[in-house]
Amino acid sequence: MGKYTNYFGIDVSKNTFDIWSDKTGHKIFENNSRGFKVFKRLIKENDICVLEYTGSYYQNLALFLFQKGIKVSIVNPLKIKRFIQMKFQKNKSDKSDAIMISMYAKEQLLELWEPEPAYIEHSKDILNTVSLYYKQTTALKNKLHSLTSRKVKGFIITSLKRQLRNIQKEIKLLEKSLEEIIQANEPQLLNDITSIKGVGKKTAILMIAETSAFSKFENAKQVASFFGLAPSEYSSGSSIRGKSRITKRGNPLVRNHLFMCSFTACSTNRQCSDIYNRIVAKGKSKKLALIAVCNKLIKQIFAVAKSGMPYDPDYKPVFNPY
Repeated sequence: MGKYTNYFGIDVSKNTFDIWSDKTGHKIFENNSRGFKVFKRLIKENDICVLEYTGSYYQNLALFLFQKGIKVSIVNPLKIKRFIQMKFQKNKSDKSDAIMISMYAKEQLLELWEPEPAYIEHSKDILNTVSLYYKQTTALKNKLHSLTSRKVKGFIITSLKRQLRNIQKEIKLLEKSLEEIIQANEPQLLNDITSIKGVGKKTAILMIAETSAFSKFENAKQVASFFGLAPSEYSSGSSIRGKSRITKRGNPLVRNHLFMCSFTACSTNRQCSDIYNRIVAKGKSKKLALIAVCNKLIKQIFAVAKSGMPYDPDYKPVFNPY
């Protein structure tokens, strides 16, 4: 907020990117190395480039700017969307988006972006592909169930089953590759997380990959929110009392694995079982209790990730009055 000389708002698409700043106005460049070099000529020493986190289109430009020593900030598109709504902006174009990103940058506190380690980038690419395959698996199973319930037989059923087997085979290969990467780069962290009763190796691997080894989180609440397991309350005054729900943001694959872990944790993890029994005893639903267990597991996982030590169920923090 007033920290930089010029704020470049950048809206990136597949083939081009639009930029806006108060000093240069609106310009369009090719989204390739040639366009990056031309754009760089406009950037001065104390300028900053602000982009939305959208798919993979922004990555090459952000990496190019970072490598050239230019300050870069990557903003969650949901924040930009809320900012545009707050400003009552109705126009929607690449130019208007670049203008609003620049305006957002001038009014908000920005975090400087740095590229993640290569093994994390590779792990996330694998994880995104696995997530895509799981979606395709669900679609194929639903189609197969629909056809078999109608007693359809023949080549189409054989084709669906063959495709399903192929995708499941690819999932296993990718998951094995992901495990090898995490095992080679974060063996201690993987060992510490799996020391928690109820947390399996696959869940630990997925969480390490998706959170960049927890490097960008300050507390467990942020992790829970990132995975969409933070409770969201809907109430107003004395008349509106909506049900509290989880936000369901973030990767559903990781969230589903954590939910499955909660079943085991209820019987093997003393702290988790205490929470589960206490909530159920109050007459709350078992699903709500399991979500609370998921959040407890996240707290335990985050604690061992930051401490660098295996989980100790008997650990008690030392009170220091000074």
